Amino acid sequence: MPQGSGTAPAGEAAGLRARVRGLVHSERFQNFIIGVIVVNAVVIGFETSPAAMGQFGGLLQTLDQLALAIFVVELGLKLYADGGRFFRSGWNVFDLLIVGIAFVPATQGFAVLRALRILRAMRLISALPSLRKVVEGLLRAVPAMGSVVLLLTLVFYISAVIATKLFGAAFPEWFGTLGASLYSLFQIMTLESWSMGIVRPVMEVSPEAWLFFVPFILVTSFMVLNLFIAIIVTAMTESEEPPAPLPVKELTQELAALRMEIAELRRERAADAARGETRGE
Repeated sequence: MPQGSGTAPAGEAAGLRARVRGLVHSERFQNFIIGVIVVNAVVIGFETSPAAMGQFGGLLQTLDQLALAIFVVELGLKLYADGGRFFRSGWNVFDLLIVGIAFVPATQGFAVLRALRILRAMRLISALPSLRKVVEGLLRAVPAMGSVVLLLTLVFYISAVIATKLFGAAFPEWFGTLGASLYSLFQIMTLESWSMGIVRPVMEVSPEAWLFFVPFILVTSFMVLNLFIAIIVTAMTESEEPPAPLPVKELTQELAALRMEIAELRRERAADAARGETRGE
C-alpha cells in the first residue's frame, strides 16, 4: 500500500496532463480558438467606430474581455499540459506576448501599446498550420536574403550617386541629394508612376537618360525580385520536410508517464478483482 499510494497521485497527475494535452491540441478546440480570434478582431475593429461604441460600447467591451479571458485560459492549459516544453515553441512564446500586451497599464506612454490589441488577430498565424508554414518559410529565407539585400543596396547606392551627378542640377526635387535620389529610384523600382512621373520628364531634358533608367529597372525590378522569389520558394519547400523526431529525453519522459498510467490501471483492476472475489466468498 505505501508504494502504491506514492505512485497513484503521480499517475493521476500524468493522466490528467495527458487529457489536457489532448484537449488543447484537438481539432475541435483549435477551431474554437480560431473562431474566438476572428470574432475578437471584428470586435476591436468596431471599437474604432464612435457610432458603434456609442450604441454597443458595453457589449463590445464585454466581448473583448471575454475573448481575453478565453485566451488566458487557453495559454494556461497549454502551459500545464506541455510544462517546460511550452517555451521551446516559438509560436507559444509569440501567443504569450500577444496576449500579454492586453495587461499593460493604459497610462501615459503605455496607452499606445494597448492599441496593439489588434495584434491578437496575428494569432491566426499560429492557429492555422498553413499560415505557420508560410511564415516559417519566410523566416528560413531571411539568412539567404542577406546577400541579395547587400547586392540590392550596392546597386541602389551606386545608381543614386550616378543619378545625383547626372540629373541633380536639372531636377533637384527628385535627384538633388543622395537621399532624394534613393527615394526616387525606389519609386522607379516599384514601377509606380516611373515613366510619366519621373523618367519622361527627365528624358525631355536628357534624351539619353533611358540608358541609365532601363538597365536599372531590369536589374532591380526583375532580376533581384526573381532572386527573392526563388529564395522564398526554396525555403518554403524545405520547410515542408517532415519534423525531426523528439529528443531521447522527452521520449523517455513520455514512456515513463505511460508506464505509470498502465501500472495504475493494473492496480485498479487488481483491486476490483479482489473486491469481486471477496463478495463471492
